[in-house]
Parts: sequence; C-alpha cells; structure tokens
Amino acid sequence: MKIHDFAIGPNPARVRIALAEKGLASDVTFVPVDLPGAEHKQPAFLEKNPTGTVPVLELDDGLFISECTAITEYLDNLDGNPVLTGRTPREKAVIHMMQKRAESELIDAVGIYFHHATPGLGDKMLAYKSPDWDGRQAWGERSRDRAVAGMRYFDKVLRDQPYVAGQAFSMADITVWGGLAFADFARIAIPEDCAALAAWRARVAERPSVRSPAG
Repeated sequence: MKIHDFAIGPNPARVRIALAEKGLASDVTFVPVDLPGAEHKQPAFLEKNPTGTVPVLELDDGLFISECTAITEYLDNLDGNPVLTGRTPREKAVIHMMQKRAESELIDAVGIYFHHATPGLGDKMLAYKSPDWDGRQAWGERSRDRAVAGMRYFDKVLRDQPYVAGQAFSMADITVWGGLAFADFARIAIPEDCAALAAWRARVAERPSVRSPAG
C-alpha cells in the first residue's frame, strides 16, 4: 500500500495515528505531496483524488481511497478486529456520529480559518482561493468561532466519559486530536475553562501511536 500525504498535515496525521494503532506502519510506503507548491491541485494528483486533498491511500490493485474516515475504516477492518471504528452497530453509530462532529465542528472549522483568514500555505495556493479577501476573511473568522465552540462541546462531552465516543479510544478521538493540533498551528487556543478537554489531550498524548505516529 502507498499513502500520498503531507507529513506535517493534520489530516495525514490522523491516518498515521490509525496506522500506528493497528501496527501497519511497515506495510505502507509514504509518497510526499507538496501542498505549499499546490501539487495536490494539479491534474496528476486530481486523477487520484478529484477533491484535491490528502491523504490518499493507494492499494496494490490500483484503487485510490481518499477521506480519512474511509481510509481508517479500511485499515481498521483489515484484520477483522476493528478497534477504532466500532464492533457493534451501537458502537459504530456513536463513533461515526462523533467523528462527523469532530470534523465539521473542529478540524474543518480550523481549516477554513487557516486557509481563508490567514496566509495559509502561502502564495502558490492563492490561485485556488476566492479573490474576495473580505468575504473569505469574514468566513474564516466565523469558522474560528465555530472551532472554539467545538472545543467547548467536546469539553462538555469529556466531563462524563473518558473518550470522545465513550469508554474506548476511537477514530473520533484521533480526529479531535488532529483538530487541536491544527488549532495550535493556526494559533487558536483551547479556552482556559475547558479542563476536561485539556486533561483528555494530556492522556492521549501518552499513547504510543500519538507520541510516534507511523512514518
């Protein structure tokens, strides 16, 4: 298998953590993609993933799988022992619900702020943004506020349970972790009163897969 990604990106980090959790790092070859150089927006990469995002998993039979959720589902189920995406219908439903919230209310919101209200990845990416700077900046600032609200939501969730989707570490935790790492990079701080979220983050930071993700 190959994974096309940008090593320091928040979404690639999600898949690298999943690989480490599953012990699959040695089964994957990483192919770097130059995001600041807009390689992911060029025809050759768009043949792999029409949405122009990373990471992309390339299977040995030539199939390309994009989207972190889909990639994690595939990796987690290879050995018939899904530990990140749920074993029972109830577990799967809750994990996917929280996964979606972690994406829409945190990591994606941070991404919109970073890419549209800050210089983002640099000059070469400007051609792929709206020329309306004022409109982009306003949208970005609203998304920053949404990301902070997302942090407060997950803080509330984590007051009553050890992990985002319940009693076990899951794909949803990986996504919240990635969202907070991205927020650090974008200089969006966790609110000081989000003690449960901060405590969860400290615990997750001690997981071997997070300390030393695949790659």
